[in-house]
Amino acid sequence: MTPIQYINTPDQLTVLCEQIKKESWLALDTEFLREKTYYPKFCLLQIATPEWVACVDPIALPNLDQLFDAIYNPEIVKVFHSCRQDLEIFFQATGKLPTPVFDTQVAAPLLGFQDNPGYAMLVSSFLGVNLNKAHTRADWSKRPLTPAEIEYAADDVIYLCKIYQVMVQKLTKLGRIDWLIQDFADLSNPDHYKVDPEKAWFKVKGKNKLTGKQLSIIQTLAAWREKMAQAEDRPKSWLLRDELLFDLAKLQPETVPELAGVRGINERSVNRYGKELCQLINEAKNRPPQPLNDKDKSAKKTQQQEAILDILTALVRVRAEENALNPSILASRKDLEDLLLNGDEELPLLHGWRYSMAGKELVGLIKGQLLLGIDVDRLAIIEK
Repeated sequence: MTPIQYINTPDQLTVLCEQIKKESWLALDTEFLREKTYYPKFCLLQIATPEWVACVDPIALPNLDQLFDAIYNPEIVKVFHSCRQDLEIFFQATGKLPTPVFDTQVAAPLLGFQDNPGYAMLVSSFLGVNLNKAHTRADWSKRPLTPAEIEYAADDVIYLCKIYQVMVQKLTKLGRIDWLIQDFADLSNPDHYKVDPEKAWFKVKGKNKLTGKQLSIIQTLAAWREKMAQAEDRPKSWLLRDELLFDLAKLQPETVPELAGVRGINERSVNRYGKELCQLINEAKNRPPQPLNDKDKSAKKTQQQEAILDILTALVRVRAEENALNPSILASRKDLEDLLLNGDEELPLLHGWRYSMAGKELVGLIKGQLLLGIDVDRLAIIEK
C-alpha cells in the first residue's frame, strides 16, 4: 500500500509542491463542513497520482499559496468526481479556478452510466470495490484526525486515480474523449461560483405561484437573506427559511409586533432584524416585481405541444440508442420542454457533444427546417 503523506508543516508543503510540478495529472478531493456556515470550511485536501498520495491540512497551514500555484499549472489536468463543491472551495480560497479539469461524474454517462452517478457506484463498477462508509459523517474540522479518518479520506483519491485511467482508456477507444472538452471547460467558468444576492430569488421554489406585491417581497427578502448570510457566514435557513419568506410575502407585516406574530419567526430574529425586515417589506409592496422568466411561469401545454414533444423525444431516443447512451443524459423531457417553449440557450443540449449529437437536429425540427420521417422501419431526418 502506498504510504499516505500527511502535510501539516510549511517544509512538508514545499516538498509536496515540488512533487506536484513533476506530474501531468492529479486526482483531487476535499473534505469540508458547512452545516453551520454560509461558506464551506476547508478542512482537508487529498491529492494522489499512481505513485503517491498526500493529505494536506489547511487548518494547520493557513497559507496555501504555493500549493495552489502548483496545482493551477495549466499543464496539469485536475481530476475530480462531482467537482462543483471542490471548485467552490478553490474559488473561495484564490478568487480563480483551476484548468483544465476532468470530472468522472460528467464523463461516466458517455460510458453508459446514468446521469450524475455516485462515486461509490463508479468505484464498484470499475474496480469491484465497495467503499467503506464508516467516516461519511466525520467532523473533519477536529484535530487530530485519526489514522482511520486519514486513510478513509485518502482512499477517495487513490481510487479516483484508478477510475480516471480506466475512463480515459475507454473514452479514447470510443472516440469520445474530445466530446467532453466544452463540458469540462464550463466547470471552470467563474460565473457558476459567484453568488449575486439580487438573483437569489431564482432559487426559491414556488415563486412562480406569486404575483405583484407578494413576488416583489419574496425577491427583496431573498436578496436581503443572501447578503446577511454572506456577511455573517451563517446558513441562509438560520435567518429565514423559505416557508417563512412565503408567509411574510402573504401576510406583509408592517410593524415589529405584527412581524413577531408571524408563526415560525424566532424572537432573536425579530429583535435583531425586525425593523429592517418591516421596512424592506413596506418598500417592496410599493415596487413592481422583477418579471418571472418564461420557464418559471406555469402554463399548461396544449395537445399540439405535447405531440411535438413526443416527436422530439423520439429523436433523442434514436440518437441515444445509436450511441449506446441513456436518453436521459442526452436530454430529459424537461429539457425538451424548455427548448420548445422557452428557447433556453443555457441548456446543455445546445452545447458541446449533445448539440452535435441531437441538439442541432432538434432545433431544425422546431424551426421547420427538418422533418422526421420513416425509412423502412427506422426513423429518419429529412431536410425540408
